[in-house]
Amino acid sequence: MSAILPSGASLYDRVRHFVPQIEWPAFAKDIEAILDLKKQRNAVILAHNYQTPEIFHCVADIVGDSLVLAREAMTVEADVIVLAGVHFMAETAKLLNPQKTVLIPDLAAGCSLADSITAEDVRLMRRRIPNVPIVTYVNTSAAVKAESDICCTSGNARAVVESLGVPRVIMLPDEYLAKNIAAETDVEILAWKGHCEVHERFTPADIRELRESHPGVIVLAHPECAPEVVAEADFSGSTAAMSDYVERQKPPRVVLLTECSMSDNVALQHPELEFIRPCNLCPHMKRITLANIREALEQNRHVVTIEPEIAGRARLAVERMLAV
Repeated sequence: MSAILPSGASLYDRVRHFVPQIEWPAFAKDIEAILDLKKQRNAVILAHNYQTPEIFHCVADIVGDSLVLAREAMTVEADVIVLAGVHFMAETAKLLNPQKTVLIPDLAAGCSLADSITAEDVRLMRRRIPNVPIVTYVNTSAAVKAESDICCTSGNARAVVESLGVPRVIMLPDEYLAKNIAAETDVEILAWKGHCEVHERFTPADIRELRESHPGVIVLAHPECAPEVVAEADFSGSTAAMSDYVERQKPPRVVLLTECSMSDNVALQHPELEFIRPCNLCPHMKRITLANIREALEQNRHVVTIEPEIAGRARLAVERMLAV
């Protein structure tokens, strides 16, 4: 198969159900260069579940949701970390590895949730509602984390909220995640009005249409979806929890209500299952490509930096989360 990397036929095997063989040479050159550059620079690539399969399965060293990437970032022994994800994830990796070089392949890889709130918003809320702990979703800037008491991810939000041992918390910035967690706990949760531009597009009508068109389909929804969407789903959880559900339950026909590359990546691991794909792309995640990962390693761009005064306080909020 001439389209396969001479040294890596197994890499193409990982993605052959997603990447047509005729397109593989366009990926193979960058993949081979990235694998060499990782060795030269003692670098690792951390890739979020929303990355495309050729990144997720062919060049990434560590993959997972925000919580997994945050935990694993603390253990890497490499000199360089390339974050194949969005900017707040790269900042979190830098917070936990202040002595390492952290690169983000595209500075414009942002997040609608992170953009929905500022550090000044958090300070104002603390003044208006004093003595109530502020739990901040990791999908925020380091400056916002620095104004918070503790961080959380969609995978550990309930545990974080309940670990504080208080009757009332403020949870920022995802309104839907806050409301979904509030439905699972006796803790009163005050929410902000931020939304994920991918997950807010799913509706209960979408689920009903999926069930009508695909009888027997099991619907898994991310908790950044609206509460009425989560209520119609068969299961709700973080991207890691959804992947684990598929691994454990092996539903013959399944749909993941989240960014559509997640379905591609899980489907490649379970070719025996039928995945229905209502595709909502995250334009920010899709700014990360093999080409700019290669350029990041070749040109040492773009280096993530955080002001020391902000970094110290933000790191504390993330470390408190990881200790739960």
